[in-house]
Amino acid sequence: MKKIYYLSTCDTCKRIMNMINLTDDFIIQDIKTDPITQSQIEEMKALAGSFENLFSKRARLYKELKLKEKSLSENDYKSYILKHYTFLKRPVIIYNKQVFIGNSKKTVETAKIAIHE
Repeated sequence: MKKIYYLSTCDTCKRIMNMINLTDDFIIQDIKTDPITQSQIEEMKALAGSFENLFSKRARLYKELKLKEKSLSENDYKSYILKHYTFLKRPVIIYNKQVFIGNSKKTVETAKIAIHE
């Protein structure tokens, strides 16, 4: 599978997509207009190892809801990601059973190499 979950209003996501130069066979899903489904989050978790790995602790809502002060379970992470797109660490790139999560320089470079090798 070749898929990317991103936010069309996020300049960082757009920059990364341009940098990686995604091939035409990628499925591109804007998580704001086309929310993540239960089966999609389960598929991402299977590749990522945990819902926590997919969860963005940089989200503004994370601070507003004071989630740092709470002890969140895997089900909590899953629930928050499904409730609001801002909790997904973006972008999430799935390429041939590999998952690349977030926008760190190393993650983006690794994804780019994997996609174009």
